[in-house]
Amino acid sequence: MSHSPHEESALVASETDGSAPVIEPGHTYASVTDQISAIVLTRPTSRGWVFGFAISFSLLMAFLYATAYLFAVGVGIWGTTVPVGWAFPIVNFVWWIGIGHAGTLISAVLLLLHQEWRTSINRFAEAMTLFAVSCAGLFPLLHLGRPWLFYWLLPYPNTMDLWPNFRSPLIWDAFAVTTYFTVSILFWYMGLIPDLATLRDRAKNRLPRVIYGIMAMGWRGSAAHWQRYETAYLLLGGIATPLVVSVHSIVGMDFAASLIPGWHTTFSPPFFVAGAIFSGFAMVMTLMIPLRWAYGLQDFVTMRHLENMAKVILATGSMMAYGYAAEVFFAYYSGNQYERFMVLNRALGPYAWSYWALIACNVAVPQLLWFQSVRRNIPALFIISLIVNVGMWLERFVIVVISLHRDYLPSAWRIYAPTVWDFTHLVGSIGLFMTLLLLFTRLLPMISIFELRELVHKTRDEV
Repeated sequence: MSHSPHEESALVASETDGSAPVIEPGHTYASVTDQISAIVLTRPTSRGWVFGFAISFSLLMAFLYATAYLFAVGVGIWGTTVPVGWAFPIVNFVWWIGIGHAGTLISAVLLLLHQEWRTSINRFAEAMTLFAVSCAGLFPLLHLGRPWLFYWLLPYPNTMDLWPNFRSPLIWDAFAVTTYFTVSILFWYMGLIPDLATLRDRAKNRLPRVIYGIMAMGWRGSAAHWQRYETAYLLLGGIATPLVVSVHSIVGMDFAASLIPGWHTTFSPPFFVAGAIFSGFAMVMTLMIPLRWAYGLQDFVTMRHLENMAKVILATGSMMAYGYAAEVFFAYYSGNQYERFMVLNRALGPYAWSYWALIACNVAVPQLLWFQSVRRNIPALFIISLIVNVGMWLERFVIVVISLHRDYLPSAWRIYAPTVWDFTHLVGSIGLFMTLLLLFTRLLPMISIFELRELVHKTRDEV
């Protein structure tokens, strides 16, 4: 796998059935390396990037201000109350965890399945996973009430004989999210090492050369390096693959282990996993389409990538539709009056607008992707992906708020009303996510250089 970056070889990578190529033909080792590394090393910072970063950073500052005010005053600034003890913080947590699932699926699962179309989007999706999980991990900590005591969640030796309650969903989340984040960052960084060495060798200024050199960890591209790299990368892919299922299954178990109507159901874990892949691929498409246009990456992120992601969204959207139908069926077939009331309250109660909005966003709109003309229409794909992201946030809102606001005792019923601080934390977390993402696109290669060069090598051997 150790190849000269200037070796000439035309790329003609297409499927046998005549579908779109993995990347557009005509590229060489040198052109792939030059075009992607130039975005980081030589391309001037555009006004669009500066404008986007200014907006994202402003939202991040609003998030930090709201968090400081939360620490000073307490969780009473939120709209959470009895019986809605979980609201926006947990809704946002589950939403961000779901968004982070696509990166692991694209990188690990498709790697093990030898799907070449993952090559142009896996690096970006992995970074998106890290940033989404970072945003998600903040909300359970903020929801603790005393976040400075977060270390009590960890089983560490102490003089108070304090030990976490492993029957608590909060402990499950702490272990699941930290494991997922650790494996994801190792997998992401491992994939970056050869490209960091490329940036080190091509950097003209001393400071970036030193920084990229330290991060490349002495990579020389020798045969021994490549052999160890491939082994470690494959092992991390094998470790990360079960996490695609386990992490969001545990998030689903947070709800399934309760006795709340609408939560206490055995199909929550697989339903949550399908929803995570659904929202994760939608977010990849939402972000990749503008970046593809802004940086001129049409040769690398082709219609084949967008169409394959649209097919995944269609498949998982159909699973979501089945889940919604099954939920209604189970409620009526069980004969449980509380479950039946929960279904009626979602469809006809005070929050009925959110339920029917999520049905429209998650069930009706994705069905347009059955048509190839829609799957190959980039503006339509962008709009559909945005709608799916909104719908998946509404789904978490419906699951949490509507299931809680009318408890077993009518005397405890209340209408939940989010405050400005709830919305500030939601929008501010998006600002944090976009700030990290924009810094990533400016400082590191968003597309894997060495994996694209492998496609060039493979095509040369086939030709």
